[in-house]
Amino acid sequence: MNYDIIIIGAGPAGISASLYARRSNLNVAVIYSGESQLEKAHKIDNYYGFPQGITGPELYAAGISQAKNLGVEVIEAEVTHIEMLAPPPLTQYSVKAGEKEYSAPALVLATGNKKLRPAIEGIQEFEGKGVSYCAVCDGFFFRKKNVAVIGNGTFALSEASHLAHIADSVTILTDGKSDGEVKSALEKDGELAQKIRIDSRKVSKVVANAESSKVGGIVFEDGETLVLDGIFVALGSAGAADFAKKLGLALNGDSIASDDKMATNAPGIFSCGNANGGLLQICKAVYEGGVAGLSASDYIRKLKKN
Repeated sequence: MNYDIIIIGAGPAGISASLYARRSNLNVAVIYSGESQLEKAHKIDNYYGFPQGITGPELYAAGISQAKNLGVEVIEAEVTHIEMLAPPPLTQYSVKAGEKEYSAPALVLATGNKKLRPAIEGIQEFEGKGVSYCAVCDGFFFRKKNVAVIGNGTFALSEASHLAHIADSVTILTDGKSDGEVKSALEKDGELAQKIRIDSRKVSKVVANAESSKVGGIVFEDGETLVLDGIFVALGSAGAADFAKKLGLALNGDSIASDDKMATNAPGIFSCGNANGGLLQICKAVYEGGVAGLSASDYIRKLKKN
């Protein structure tokens, strides 16, 4: 399905962006999945207009309802892949979410940052030495080698699928968690199932290669060792930094670098809210979302004139 603007994330930043973009009379979709940080807030009493405060889940639900009432298409599905289909001046992006693909010439990233590190001994020590958080970024360095992906959901399977075309072997390590979602997906793709295996045992630690200071493998709690050249972490769902790395966006640490119009260094891609770092508050997210929505709308109007 084609839209003028696709917004990824349905928190205060994403919904605010959608409201301003939709009021510019554009075809707008919001795609989101998982629990927002806002939903975890027990009570909010420092946001304008609520003298008795409001719960996070109430404010979150009200925002989504407001967007729907205005005509924004709100889609609940996990985004696993974004890529540029066509370069400027006819820029077009493809967004894969669930079983469907959506496209638009402009994107707003408002997912927040979700870099999750498993509580496994050695993971942090080997970051940059064989432990990576982005298969698209670093997969090439592990061609014809043995790698593993730590995770048990759609995001982990997406990373493993990318690596399956590069590495010699790919193992998804669910670290003691349910492997049902990954197994079910692999059962639908026989070719991929032949390239990716699943190991659900609990991981104890990451160990070094005997001949270097880089990753050499992992040790399971049962004492068995799996020899590996690389480990990719893909817990939960993809966050803003994950998408930014895949798209080649400039980063400030784990936050997306954007200008005062929320524009990134890629044509037609804007970022707002927690994805940009700084003050992690609703007021900032709403402001940046509004700016991103207006900026994306202005970008689309200029494209249509040309």
